[in-house]
Amino acid sequence: MGKLKGLKAKLPGISKGSRRIQHILLILLFFVSIFSILTASLKPEQFDLSVGQRAPSDIRASKDIEDKWLTDKLKDEAAEAQEIQYKLDQSVQSEIKKDIEKFFTLIYEIRGQEELSFIEQRMLLEENDLNITGPNLTSALDSPIERIKYLENYIYEIIAQNMNNGIKIEDLQKEKNNIKDYILGIDDFDDSLKDLSITVINATIRPNKFLDIDLTEQKRQAAREDIEKVMIRKGDIILNEGEIVTFDRLRIMQELGLLVENSKIDVMLYTGIASIVLVIMLLIIAYMYVFNKELLDKPGKLFMILIIMVLTMIISKAISIISIYLMPVALSAMLLSILIDARLSLLINLCLTILIGIITGNDIMFIAMALIGGTVGVFSMINTQQRGNIFIAGMIVSLANIITIIGIGFIHSNEVIKVLTFGFYGVLNGVFCAILTVGSLPMWEGIFDIVTPLKLLELSNPNHPLLKKLLIEAPGTYHHSIIVGNLSESAADAVGGNSLLARTGAFYHDIGKTSRPYFFKENQLTSDNPHDNINPSLSSLIITGHVKEGIELAVKHKLPQEIQDFILEHHGDTLVAYFYHKAKNMANGEEVEEQTFRYSGRKPQSKETAIVMIADSVEAAVRSLTSPTKDKIENMIHKIVKDKLEDGQLEESNLTLNEIEKIKQSFISVIMGIFHERIAYPDLDPKELKGRKAHESSS
Repeated sequence: MGKLKGLKAKLPGISKGSRRIQHILLILLFFVSIFSILTASLKPEQFDLSVGQRAPSDIRASKDIEDKWLTDKLKDEAAEAQEIQYKLDQSVQSEIKKDIEKFFTLIYEIRGQEELSFIEQRMLLEENDLNITGPNLTSALDSPIERIKYLENYIYEIIAQNMNNGIKIEDLQKEKNNIKDYILGIDDFDDSLKDLSITVINATIRPNKFLDIDLTEQKRQAAREDIEKVMIRKGDIILNEGEIVTFDRLRIMQELGLLVENSKIDVMLYTGIASIVLVIMLLIIAYMYVFNKELLDKPGKLFMILIIMVLTMIISKAISIISIYLMPVALSAMLLSILIDARLSLLINLCLTILIGIITGNDIMFIAMALIGGTVGVFSMINTQQRGNIFIAGMIVSLANIITIIGIGFIHSNEVIKVLTFGFYGVLNGVFCAILTVGSLPMWEGIFDIVTPLKLLELSNPNHPLLKKLLIEAPGTYHHSIIVGNLSESAADAVGGNSLLARTGAFYHDIGKTSRPYFFKENQLTSDNPHDNINPSLSSLIITGHVKEGIELAVKHKLPQEIQDFILEHHGDTLVAYFYHKAKNMANGEEVEEQTFRYSGRKPQSKETAIVMIADSVEAAVRSLTSPTKDKIENMIHKIVKDKLEDGQLEESNLTLNEIEKIKQSFISVIMGIFHERIAYPDLDPKELKGRKAHESSS
């Protein structure tokens, strides 16, 4: 790389000229490739015909299509043939009966008041709710009471008979006239009672048969659904050679896209495509010039953008044989949001939606799906550093696709099954985009030198659930892990190890402490220490248990085995010396089993896990120094490394003495400014010092 930079420095003119040539070639390549894909996707032969002309040759349907006009016409005819539906309102008859009863009850009550004069009774009766006045009321007061009671029942029976089949609003007057004629023909009543009957009936009878809009529409809809679609199948003859073009045939040809407006349509079509490609190309260049100017100086990335766009269009064209809703427009958006820039991805998605939309014949449902799905894909991929998030983004794209397809499909179509099928393809589209993104990402990184250690960056992201859990539940341990990560990264660099692996492993080595965070000194905010109130054996069990609990968390969250190794190996089988000696002091001379105070982990098997083991102890020990100086720090680091070597903790790590010395020097240079209060270690007998880092090494 240095030689390449030197060469560029020596030949700036050639480099600049070469870049200009590259830009020109890229512009030409962009225009030609996109233009070629679009023109290659043109529909079959088109015809310049109008009504009355003869077909120059047999004209066949180029695809399956529904003759929507004829289908809708037949459906409308079937719907219109359905009778209007009515419904009876049974409550109307009950209300009429109440009105009649109320009126005649008033008559009976007034007639019962014998102290009133006839004039007074007449005046009271005129205050009835039916607004019946005039001479008809006279017969109600002077006719025999038995006749009046009979008349009451008779009036209701006549009304009930006429309302049983229902009376529509428009038939009400006709029914009144029929009833009037019927009553006038009865010989049993005198004229005054006939007039009273007619008056009461006219005042009470009303419509009880009303238009049932819902039922009518159901009948019409059922009639529409009974009509099968009129389909024109691919290969069906639209016009035979020499046949006269009718309006109906012309309409079908128009729906199939087989018509041209004039003989110059090809020129217009190519001009239109060229214009669209040119505008899109200028739009992308303008965006880069305004918002991402440095990208213009990177022809490799520009070429990558072009290749991704072209491949997306080619894949889309190929897969459109199955369904246009499988065309993975969001692929470019998802890839470029990782490789280049999210904002550029939105623009590319818009451009591809337009370009591929032309291939689909400007299908509105596809265009909406591609635009919304791609946009959602970009938003879902922002700051993505985890491989799993790409699949989640794919699922989100799938969800956006199916919602968009169903939404627009149900607006424009009654074919539920067809729309749901398209929606299913939209779901597959999102999954397809995610698979292609994950599968091709390493290729783009390798070919165009856009290197991203994806998995390790995913795991080192502070937003990872376990790291967030550590920060919230054990903030002291989180801070300790970050410092250990920095120490480990520097040391791994010094010995040629995998520094990113060492740093990421350090972030997770103490996640088991989240189970009981306040039993570890770095998380104790006050001078109270829960270990002061429990047996040393239990304290040791709690301290050493964070390794096992860390492994359980790692397995639960599916951390890679290489990261689990840091959790398992960062203490090896070290002695928890602090509580071991505390137990010995409390044993009154009785023997204390040393093995019960040792970690049950595995000794470090790699340079990286060994570095984290040492860094873990060093960070905790240095923080316990009350008055740290460089000499004290150097002596402390030297003693910790010596103890690890004597205890055999590093014997399986493949670290050489020279590398260990480099690790020590790296720690010294990094840790000078890092101090935290810790329990200082007592002076212990050298024999008992195997494993050092008792309560403090529990970090």
